Amino acid sequence: MRCAAAITLLFALGCGDPAPRGDASPLASETAEDLAREHLILDGHIDLPMRLHGGRAKDGSLTEDISVRTEKGDFDYVRATAGGLDAAFMSIFIPARYEEEGGGKALAEELIDLVEDLIERSPDKFAQAGSPETVRQNKAAGRISLAMGMENGTPLEGQIENVAHFHGRGIRYITLTHSRDNHISDSSFDDSHTHGGLSAFGREVVKEMNRVGIMIDVSHVSDEAFWDVLELSETPVIASHSSCRHFTPGWERNMSDEMITALAQKGGVIQINFGSYFVDEAVRRSREKRREELRTLLEEQKLERTSPEARAVVARFYAEHPLPVTSVERVADHIEHVIELVGIDHVGLGSDFDGVGDALPKDLADVSQYPNLIRVLLERGYDSQQIARICSENILRVWQAVEDFARPLPEMALEAG
Repeated sequence: MRCAAAITLLFALGCGDPAPRGDASPLASETAEDLAREHLILDGHIDLPMRLHGGRAKDGSLTEDISVRTEKGDFDYVRATAGGLDAAFMSIFIPARYEEEGGGKALAEELIDLVEDLIERSPDKFAQAGSPETVRQNKAAGRISLAMGMENGTPLEGQIENVAHFHGRGIRYITLTHSRDNHISDSSFDDSHTHGGLSAFGREVVKEMNRVGIMIDVSHVSDEAFWDVLELSETPVIASHSSCRHFTPGWERNMSDEMITALAQKGGVIQINFGSYFVDEAVRRSREKRREELRTLLEEQKLERTSPEARAVVARFYAEHPLPVTSVERVADHIEHVIELVGIDHVGLGSDFDGVGDALPKDLADVSQYPNLIRVLLERGYDSQQIARICSENILRVWQAVEDFARPLPEMALEAG
């Protein structure tokens, strides 16, 4: 029955042929600003919680009030409203070191508490969002939805019951790993290939995420782990903040055409990362060169990267060697590549705001600037309906499908547990 249900779900979702462009033009009656206000814009990945967590005062209180215009970072209420943002997945980011050090679950709880506190402080501006329906209700009420996705599965700490625990705390996707292999999955940034894809526990995690209704996020996983997930998952899968390897050949952090095609065939969505080095090969190579020069400089001065002296050297080096940035048009190129490859139904937005530092494109540097991307899509001939799908409808479809598939534990299992 479950296999039949999965097949039925895939047929219902469909992959579709690449959608033709509409009749829009730079002189279209609906401007980009109009569409940004009209359509629901959902961003799949914003790293605000860690930004605020890292800037707390000594007593633990927050030093930034994001309900007003802030000088720091890429997100606050004023700029989000100006950009037409209606919903954002707040990244509950757990650095890779917590896999060895421990404490990942405790940090995740702190960051979730932080998001809840933001909502409690400004209930007229922000609202929790645990479902697509709630997101739509919040937009109608004029409030920005703060959904939550966990970036790095380390907080599961080898306990399968923690999947349901974090669902109960509001987590609606889990990025299985981050910059190093963990106990769930191999990472695209790690050459160790510890598990050759997913671990045995990771396979159980995929099944449990399907059961409780948490989207599986394949951003950051190795290619082998990606294929394991696609084989195991009975629901569509997302990449919450990845871009196309077609433009960055050989860089495993982005997704190949073969992977994007398989993701779409399962009904999934890739949400394009805005970071310049994600979308522009020249910027990526410049970043790698800058990183190597900095590593050499620290070695020559015999400095540990985490020392106060090294931090001062790093800050000065970055100030003297600014990273080149790309354009909003390059982000649109990635969106168009996905559309040409698999159709309009399988691409969305996953900016990585507050997560890629100074590497954001010109005219797409914070949450006030989504209309600039919409404007480029209009100029390239996409119509209002197509833009609505890119801005949110595709990912909301997947989210709803994952919710619809979720099911409680059998009664006997509940009694045994």
